[in-house]
Amino acid sequence: MRLSARPIAALVAALALTVGLSVTGTPAVARPDDRPAAEASDVSFAADTYTWKNARIDGGGFVPGIVFNRSEKNLAYARTDIGGAYRWDQAGKRWTPLLDWVDWDRWGWSGVVGLASDTADPDNVYAAVGTYTNSWDPTNGAVLRSSDRGASWKAATLPFKLGGNMPGRGMGERLAVDPNKNSVLYLGAPSGKGLWRSTDSGVTWSRVTAFPNPGNYASDPSDTSGYGNDNQGIVWVTFDERSGSAGSVTKDVYVGVADKENTVYRSTDGGVTWSRIAGQPTGYLAHKGVLDSSTGQLYLTLSDTGGPYDGAKGRIWRYDTKSGAWADVSPVAEADTYYGFSGLSVDRQKPGTLMATAYSSWWPDTQIFRSTDSGATWSRAWDYTSYPNRSNRYTLDVSSVPWLSWGANPSPPETSPKLGWMTEALEIDPFDSDRMMYGTGATVYGTENLTSWDSGGQFTITPVVKGLEETAVNDLASPPSGAPLLSALGDIGGFRHTDLDAVPAMMFTSPNLDSTTSLDFAQASPGTVVRVGNADAAPHIGFSTDNGANWFQGSEPSGVTAGGTVAAAADGSGFVWSPEGAGVHRTTGYGNTWTASTGIPAGATVESDRVNPKKFYGFKAGTFYVSTDGGASFTARATGLPAEGNVRFKALPGTEGDIWFAGGAATGSYGLWRSTDSGATFTRFTGVEQADSVGFGKAAPGASYQAVYVSAKIGGVRGIFRSTDKGATWTRINDDAHQWAWTGAAITGDPRVYGRVYVSTNGRGIQVGETSNTGGGGTDPDPDPEPGDSDCSVTYKVTNQWSGGFQADVTVTNTGTTAYDGWQLGWSFPGDQKVTQMWNASHQQSGTKVTATNVGWNGKVAPGSSAGFGFTGTWTGANAEPAAFTLGGEACTVG
Repeated sequence: MRLSARPIAALVAALALTVGLSVTGTPAVARPDDRPAAEASDVSFAADTYTWKNARIDGGGFVPGIVFNRSEKNLAYARTDIGGAYRWDQAGKRWTPLLDWVDWDRWGWSGVVGLASDTADPDNVYAAVGTYTNSWDPTNGAVLRSSDRGASWKAATLPFKLGGNMPGRGMGERLAVDPNKNSVLYLGAPSGKGLWRSTDSGVTWSRVTAFPNPGNYASDPSDTSGYGNDNQGIVWVTFDERSGSAGSVTKDVYVGVADKENTVYRSTDGGVTWSRIAGQPTGYLAHKGVLDSSTGQLYLTLSDTGGPYDGAKGRIWRYDTKSGAWADVSPVAEADTYYGFSGLSVDRQKPGTLMATAYSSWWPDTQIFRSTDSGATWSRAWDYTSYPNRSNRYTLDVSSVPWLSWGANPSPPETSPKLGWMTEALEIDPFDSDRMMYGTGATVYGTENLTSWDSGGQFTITPVVKGLEETAVNDLASPPSGAPLLSALGDIGGFRHTDLDAVPAMMFTSPNLDSTTSLDFAQASPGTVVRVGNADAAPHIGFSTDNGANWFQGSEPSGVTAGGTVAAAADGSGFVWSPEGAGVHRTTGYGNTWTASTGIPAGATVESDRVNPKKFYGFKAGTFYVSTDGGASFTARATGLPAEGNVRFKALPGTEGDIWFAGGAATGSYGLWRSTDSGATFTRFTGVEQADSVGFGKAAPGASYQAVYVSAKIGGVRGIFRSTDKGATWTRINDDAHQWAWTGAAITGDPRVYGRVYVSTNGRGIQVGETSNTGGGGTDPDPDPEPGDSDCSVTYKVTNQWSGGFQADVTVTNTGTTAYDGWQLGWSFPGDQKVTQMWNASHQQSGTKVTATNVGWNGKVAPGSSAGFGFTGTWTGANAEPAAFTLGGEACTVG
């Protein structure tokens, strides 16, 4: 199980701060009402123009809210807990990010706790933003408003905080626009702040003093951090549009409260007075309240907790707004629930049709319920036939995002991929009864033939998550050969990207880590890779000898509780690991045995020299440490570096002892330093006011020193900067539309492509920047090369197979005497296999015949060397391996 965007994942960013998608058309830019625009500085901003996109992962985090506009077809929005808001692009079948402009100082505004799309004027959209209600988030929440569907925004800052990543974030929607008088909006606040209202289209807000109950439920009252013990407050607002007319306020308004004994209130006079509805269910929290205006029925999905992870009991109730009668219309008996209900939607085209989710049914799977008679009877997305076997009303095709299977092969009644978990958002398209979307802890799923459910057929579910990138990034690496990008991610481990524009087939496995905290490769032997991370139990470390394509588990020192940081010797001969729960250790080989390092404190951050395999570096609490014996012992060297705050430092590839150090805290020393004597001394860059991460990439054309990239504050401006002259001058390479809140965890350039940079975010995935001014620094070869020699040997191996799908790796070895300068490998499948996605090569398929062509970086293959690629495919009947391969039209040996 994976809990995307868990509190601990976002806490990393929160504590650190004390603590793409290319946007097309008009970029989304905020214009806060209470804050002036940034002043100009003497830092170069226009010297280079960058385009930005995401390294595709597709999803990776919790989507707690999906909102369809009720008056315009195909207008829909999604909110995430730490990664901003998105608008659906029907033409491109993808999501467009709307809050990439959120800046460093207001990073909390990337957490979205409520969304509202205006029925009366679909150009208007509103977002209630703020990530934590306690001290972790330094800024108050805000209600953002846009009159151009999120292309630009204005903000009204609130006198309290909001909790997009707090417990209860799947309830809602807390923010709502009056469908009859759209200048009126309501916002449910947490922390006992009550119900708020705006009468001027979100410009100003005031508390509804007549509302009697600010809520009283907290997920963990004993927690003293302000996280678990925060009152979850007012959790949803629903209008009965029938009780008003265009231009006048809606009279009947329903409000959900986090109070198990008093969870639903109503106003019948447009919000002047409020009262608890008599006869309502007690002992539960109403996660959602949805009114079917065609039938006058208000439906509630209830759970014994606020979610999104917990919930052991649940019910569904119906309220007849005309007669005032309540009815328990739950699909199962209370004694048979081990989950709460949350996701809830009614079919606006078919009165009396509704759906609900068992959001906290973790095992064996989530459950989705459907009724076509106002809850009198229900059917389920899946049922048991004879336990543990089950019959599904759906088919689930994740071929577009294959990692959603997690590489699992569970025993029944579990399936892989799962129908989902944390399913707190489910919406039927108000214009199309066949279309439905629902959010999970890792993705958005959808269907376009939902009504097949009712006719006894199967409906098809696929990911509808393209463009929505919600991973929290902890570390990045770009080796000089092999895959261009390796990543360490929160919640879903990490990926090996061989194609930045394609979704990787699988996250790192063997071991599967809940979150990868650090990874490294051997500079002189990039096939050697190590990663460490968090898991419920050992192992917390994995090794690869093929550039991260395959992994094996390592042993670990006694006492390890979490990943910490890890470093690989420059030649791959050994590793130094600083895990949580144990001191710094070193190993030779691949971690069969570990020896405690001496002279360095537990919890130190460790890195390796990129030239000398015996040299490692460490840092903690203002002191820099150096080892010259492979990590066996360390000696304290430079002092006077930042004693508080987080730091990141990197050694320059190609030059021994050249170290760049970024970090600190606003309350003390904070900036960027460089050492050219292996950490004996450091010199600060006086023009860099703050810096949080540093990395290197290919040198600019004509330059001998590698390009340096930092996430920093320079010239009074926060941004992503590049220097091509050892830090003498800096150029800002992002812009105000591309800031992505907090970017301090990791940054690295690409050693093969000048100007390309990979930037970590905390909830918006891996951002990839490309310069338009390459100056001839690109590395792409002739796009249609011919092989220099056809002598070859090929190995073909199916590495993973599941019902209807498989993954294979192919290696081409040059057995001749002349280097390949580009290659094309051909084969024919013996069955009906079809390639769906390929990495490290491009492909064409006609019938059974496949041709794989090299990509830019692996076209040259020296005699005795190999090039590898992999792919996923589909099959039926049998999945036999191809018997023959040709290179440039001539036969290869099959190994």
